[in-house]
Amino acid sequence: MRHIAIIGSGPAGYYTAEAAQKQFGDDVRVDVIDRLPVPYGLIRFGVAPDHQSIKAVSRRYEGVALSENVRFVGNVMVGEDISIDELLGMYDAVILATGAPNDRDLGIPGSDLPGVFGSAAFVGWYNGHPDFADLEPPLEGKHVVIVGNGNVALDVARILSKTRVELGGSDIVSHALDMLETANTEEVTILGRRGPHQIAMTPKELGELGHLERACPYVDRADLPDEGEDMLLEPGLRKSVTCLREFAAIPESYRATKPISIEFDFFAAPVAIEGNGKVERIIVERTELDSELRSRGTGETYAIDCSMVVACIGYQTPSIEGVPYEHGRGRFANVEGRILPGLYCVGWARRGPSGTIGTNRPDGYMIIEAVADDIADGAGKQGRAALDELLEQRGIQIVKFSDWKKIEEAEIARAREGAPREKFVRIEDMIKAAN
Repeated sequence: MRHIAIIGSGPAGYYTAEAAQKQFGDDVRVDVIDRLPVPYGLIRFGVAPDHQSIKAVSRRYEGVALSENVRFVGNVMVGEDISIDELLGMYDAVILATGAPNDRDLGIPGSDLPGVFGSAAFVGWYNGHPDFADLEPPLEGKHVVIVGNGNVALDVARILSKTRVELGGSDIVSHALDMLETANTEEVTILGRRGPHQIAMTPKELGELGHLERACPYVDRADLPDEGEDMLLEPGLRKSVTCLREFAAIPESYRATKPISIEFDFFAAPVAIEGNGKVERIIVERTELDSELRSRGTGETYAIDCSMVVACIGYQTPSIEGVPYEHGRGRFANVEGRILPGLYCVGWARRGPSGTIGTNRPDGYMIIEAVADDIADGAGKQGRAALDELLEQRGIQIVKFSDWKKIEEAEIARAREGAPREKFVRIEDMIKAAN
């Protein structure tokens, strides 16, 4: 019998568990360990609350989780409750699928001022992540600046701009919904270091900005390249740029009817954030592209008055004691997923924060092929029996998948009308519901 521990219950974790089932059949026992009492990681806490169709992929993971040879072990913090070395002594393979939940730092003067948030924190706040339940962003100001030109920047802009009715079918947590409803936001600026041809925004997410009840997107025509240059782009990006061209063509008379403006500011790099004890403005340098399409500063700067800055510039994997780490790339040091004998990584923990949810499926299957080559029929280790014994000795209460289903039932039961659930945002409330 082979025993595998997967650390992290998001897409990478469950696709890897699925791959282990396919590879080894009944001759494997998989424990999916997570520090939170609830599974699904990025699906629950990262995907926008108004994108419920994307969250439906969790049903596939549930099928894996309900299998007899896969077990969810929630409420266990690897690196604190149990060490990597201890797990390696219990399991034939330990696979890190922790994702990249930590924000990359803006790295400019003033980025530590109150009112500056990373996207993991801000998105986690409105998605009900226990780490960010008490965030209280300053929504009384009129102008919010978002740094970044990817889909997360669009998610943040859209959630800031939607009405309560538009968010009716979402699973945004109520305390965030109440604060957003009373926010004074009138302008959202999305800063991008490069131009429209270098965005990482998909057409669907961009298109949504054009159908908001109280907000209208704005693109300066002068920022758009010659239309003939669009033909050189790959099809998806060409569609995205077409969306930007449509935004640039929106008549001023129509935009004037919308109380919120979402402005795309291209060729704009933040260089400092200023304010007396809180965010009051962001200093931006105008950029241009060099021959290799990298941005470089022109020396021309300007200030944007604002009360909040959300940096959507990427993520990094948190380090774990005893695991080699690449600080420059924000991921575990690995060669094709192998870190040390018996220790592997998968998904964003392996690649860095790139790719879609679906990218993690082939990644998981690749890692399990490596595991199969390395561990043969297993080394006679105890696996979950040893884990349970140690955690019991340490007084750590684990949350199993059947317990999670009780939490889920309670969240569904307490949902406001039209919403799929009302998430618990406190770990103690999750444990209470599980019991």
